[in-house]
Amino acid sequence: MTLATHHDERSSAVSSNHGNTWTLAEASALYEMPFNDLLFRAQTIHRENFDPNRVQLSRLLSIKTGGCPEDCGYCSQSVHHESGLTASKLMEVERVVAEARKARDAGATRYCMGAAWRNPKPRDMEAVVAMVKGVKALGMETCMTLGMLDRAQSEQLSEAGLDYYNHNIDTSERYYREIITTRNFADRLETLEHVRASGMKVCCGGIVGMGEQAIDRIEMLTVLANLPEPPESVPINMLIPIAGTPLANATPIEPIDFVRTIALARIMMPKSYVRLSAGRTAMSDEMQALCFFAGANSIFVGDVLLTAGNPGNDEDMGLFRRLGLQPEEQ
Repeated sequence: MTLATHHDERSSAVSSNHGNTWTLAEASALYEMPFNDLLFRAQTIHRENFDPNRVQLSRLLSIKTGGCPEDCGYCSQSVHHESGLTASKLMEVERVVAEARKARDAGATRYCMGAAWRNPKPRDMEAVVAMVKGVKALGMETCMTLGMLDRAQSEQLSEAGLDYYNHNIDTSERYYREIITTRNFADRLETLEHVRASGMKVCCGGIVGMGEQAIDRIEMLTVLANLPEPPESVPINMLIPIAGTPLANATPIEPIDFVRTIALARIMMPKSYVRLSAGRTAMSDEMQALCFFAGANSIFVGDVLLTAGNPGNDEDMGLFRRLGLQPEEQ
C-alpha cells in the first residue's frame, strides 16, 4: 500500500464533507489521527471557510460580578466557594456603553457582556436591553451571557438586537455532574433551544483541563456539532485554576491535547468561529500559533476576562505581527 493510498483511506473514513449526524466513533477517529494529518485537515477546512490570516478580536466585560448561586467547580464567582471575590451590583448602562466604545476604538469588533446570575430577574431586563441597544449603536457585534433564559427573555433580547447569546455546555453530559450540581445538562440545552427559537445566534463551547478524559472533550464537541444548527461561535476555554474553587488543583491539559480539541472543533463545525478563549496566559506563543493553524479564529483581548487574567493588547499584537495575522474588520 502506498502512502497516498493509506492517506486516502483514512480521509474517506473521516470525510470533511460530513452532512449527517456525527457519531462519537467518527469524532474519536478524527481526534486520534496522527497530529500532522489532523492539523492538515483542520487547516484545509479552515481555509475553505475563512481567511486563514484573519482573527476576530472580542472584548468581554463583567457587568455583574460574584454572588452566583450556582456551584460550578471552576468559577470564582460562586457563593459556594471561598475565592475571596466580592459580589457587585449590575453596572450602569452608561458605563457599559462607555467601556464598549473604548474597546471598539482599540480594534474590537465584538463585545461580550457577562453577569454572574443563575438566570436574569425581571427587574434586570430593562437595563440589559438598554445595554444591548447602546452597544449595537456603536456598530459592534453584541453577545451576552446571563445564565439560563426562558423563551420570553430570549425574545426580549432578540428584539433588542442581541446578535449572540453565550451559554456553554462546559463538558460532556457524563462528566457534567462532576463539575456542577445546581443544574443539569438538559437545562443547558433548553436555554440553547430558547435562544435559537428567538432568532439569535448561539455561542456555545466548553472548558477543558477540568480533570475530564479525552472522550469527554470529544463528546462535548459531538453534542454541539449535532445540534439542529451548530453554534455559530464555539469558545474553547482552558481551565484557569483559581484558589478557593474545587478545581484549584486540577491537572492541566497537555498542550497537544488542547490543540487537538481546537482542530476537532474546526473540522466538525467548519463554518463556526472557534474562539481561543480563557487560559491564554498559560499558553506559549508556539501553542497559540498551533491553535490558529488548527482553526481558531477569534480571541478575547483586554487584560481581564470576567475575573481572570488575559494577555495584554501589546502582547497579542506582537504575536500577530510575528505570525502575519491581522485583526478581522467589522
